[in-house]
Amino acid sequence: MDNARLAAAAGAVRDAGLDALLVGPSADLRYLIGYDAHAMERLTLLVLTADGHAHLILPELEAPAARASGAAELVELVPWAETEDPIAVVHRLLTRPGPPGAVAVSDRLYSVFTLRLQAALPGTAFRPSGPVLGPLRIIKSPSEQQALRAAGTAIDAVHAAVPELLRPGRTEAEVGRELSELILAEHDEVAFVIVGSGPNGASPHHAVSDRVLEPGDAVVVDIGGVRDGYCSDMTRNYAVGTLPAGYAELHAVLAVAQEAAVRAVAPGAIPSEIDRAARDVIAEAGHGERFIHRTGHGIGIEVHEDPYIVATNTTPVAAGMAFSIEPGIYLPGRFGMRIEDIVLVTDTGVERINHRPREVLVAG
Repeated sequence: MDNARLAAAAGAVRDAGLDALLVGPSADLRYLIGYDAHAMERLTLLVLTADGHAHLILPELEAPAARASGAAELVELVPWAETEDPIAVVHRLLTRPGPPGAVAVSDRLYSVFTLRLQAALPGTAFRPSGPVLGPLRIIKSPSEQQALRAAGTAIDAVHAAVPELLRPGRTEAEVGRELSELILAEHDEVAFVIVGSGPNGASPHHAVSDRVLEPGDAVVVDIGGVRDGYCSDMTRNYAVGTLPAGYAELHAVLAVAQEAAVRAVAPGAIPSEIDRAARDVIAEAGHGERFIHRTGHGIGIEVHEDPYIVATNTTPVAAGMAFSIEPGIYLPGRFGMRIEDIVLVTDTGVERINHRPREVLVAG
């Protein structure tokens, strides 16, 4: 990693009329300097000033890990000892030559640190960092796009093994454990595992349970991992032995809805209109009230990040953005279904980076 991201962030700080950017352990910190710091009771904080000076204040015991990450090649490390007050260290950096007028603070910095920083800098205005860093992270560079493609290929490989795992008599938790092992075989980390069988599939964020798979169950499998720092996320639908009554007809509607939303993606497309493309298909089939979440979310170094494909988002998408297209239909007490692919916005349209079959695969 070079200092291009830090330079761009410093420029964004200047353009926003701010004096500094304060970033704690988070995806933003990983994005800027490649350091995956622990979020804990000891303060770790990147201080990036508008003139481009960057310091990482961190506990002395964490300095070796920061050096091993390569962060010391990008920023000056400022370790603090257990008997020191790290807020005072930040205060000294920020008040040379005088107190800052306004700073942007990491969206996920613990409130205990933010409040102490505000108390130490009573004349300084504190702003959220999202408007500063969001526009930088939302457009993926060619190397980031390639990393997302590789992550997409990795999760495709895991889904290819799913039908053999879904056998009557096995629990969701047993299947989930094997899926975790398969994800780790293709990724560096497991991000999440959802195995929603039968009525559990009607809960979009169900994880796993001790429910035993039975013949005739529909199963939603939504899984993701992290590969070389970038996330995968993909959902497909399966059935154990046979499809439940009425399932095939609904899945056909869902497939049309997902395809309509993917086709709506292009540079300049409005997220609310992409969302509507899927939602209208499901509503026209009489199931609009069963589509209970947004159509998609951005993805990159986090599973969920900007942009969000939702009715309230009217900011046009642009080439280089990456997000999911994942409409769903959920019938409480019976079953649920969701088809999810990650797409990249290209200069001329859209590219899917997941390629497994989207029809229901019968397992067991």
